[in-house]
Amino acid sequence: MRKMKDKMFVDLDDGSTHRRLQVVIPRDRTPDSLSYGASFEAQGVLAVNRNDQLELSADCVSVHGPCSVEDGYPFAPRKTYQSDYVRQHLHMRPRTADFGSLLRIRDRLSTAVRNTFSKDGYTEVNVPVLSSNDCEGAGEVFVVRPENENMIKTMISKDNQSSFEAFFNGRTYLTVSGQLHLECLARALTKVYTIGPTFRAENSKSRLHLSEFYMIEAEQAFIGNIEQLLAVIENTTSSVVEKLLANCGDEIDFYRKSNGTSEEYDLTNLVKTPYEVMSYEQACNVLEKANDNFKKPLVRGRSLTKEHELFLVQYNGNKPIFVVDWPQELKPFYAKASPDNSLLVSTVDLLCPNVGELCGGSVREDDYDALREKLSQIGLLDKLDWYLELRKYGNVPTAGFGIGFERFIQVLLNVQNIKDTVAFPRYPHNCKT
Repeated sequence: MRKMKDKMFVDLDDGSTHRRLQVVIPRDRTPDSLSYGASFEAQGVLAVNRNDQLELSADCVSVHGPCSVEDGYPFAPRKTYQSDYVRQHLHMRPRTADFGSLLRIRDRLSTAVRNTFSKDGYTEVNVPVLSSNDCEGAGEVFVVRPENENMIKTMISKDNQSSFEAFFNGRTYLTVSGQLHLECLARALTKVYTIGPTFRAENSKSRLHLSEFYMIEAEQAFIGNIEQLLAVIENTTSSVVEKLLANCGDEIDFYRKSNGTSEEYDLTNLVKTPYEVMSYEQACNVLEKANDNFKKPLVRGRSLTKEHELFLVQYNGNKPIFVVDWPQELKPFYAKASPDNSLLVSTVDLLCPNVGELCGGSVREDDYDALREKLSQIGLLDKLDWYLELRKYGNVPTAGFGIGFERFIQVLLNVQNIKDTVAFPRYPHNCKT
């Protein structure tokens, strides 16, 4: 609010854009309760002012919700705050200009993803949030059970060696991935995708991890090699970013400028194709030459750290890079062996600026006997008998990938902390609001 001799100038934010509407109110018609942070309604005449900006000359103003800044309102006019401080007021955070802008971009990103998949002939499906399996096999799952103890029954395990309590017919978890269910659906619908919540019980409060987050996951039938999968991921990612820049470029520019993102952080790198492709072995060769620079030196045959991933992106000129052909022991059971080397699997990680791994995918093991052997080795043969059965009746090769929705936002906007990409972040020991 700006007070002049006989007029009051008020910047109105209605949530539809980062651009605010200037409302000009005669001083004698300005309600006493109108203040920074208040909710109000104004009626008058819209006109273009001498600065070629649209403004409302109000002749009637009513306050719906007054706001006493001195009585604990966490934000003051014309002040900027560190994200750590703003995050302490999650219920008020959407009212800040930056975060309101991010939420609008998040909405446009979701639309761009759906439009891209629809154009490419995919069917959107919903997969369960409650699951009987840990798709990734890492054990980082949340167990589901009712609060009402009367709803729980004692179950005997299949080997009759132990018992457990459950609401359903077995142990149930919050899903860590919809992939296994997507594989079922792809065998009927050919191209399927989902955008849904996933959950990981990791004890991490890092800038890249949440306990609850959203995943874009897709599965396609009749893909039998890694080259075809790379083409699908590249087309999807570049098309989504292109659509977003076309429909939301002004909002993105506002957010990036207000957060001091350098112009060198070029989003068009995500649109330019083809992306660079590097094998895990080639990546190790590059990283070993720089091992003295890392906090944790590369150990060949082990997973890459976030530091390694970001180094590879920088090595590639801050452009996206595919890392393919990983050692079998580093990837999940469902990845198909590489046709050129049985010790490797046809998997891919897409590495991008700011976050490192943005997307992971693989060609799925479609050989019944090979998959049966893998499931037997890890003790999941009985639990995933239905998954194995997909390879028995009318089987087709499939491949798929998953993109972390919040990490995608981090890449697009150069958001440093993933907790600032979602309205109500959930992470270890924090589920208050």
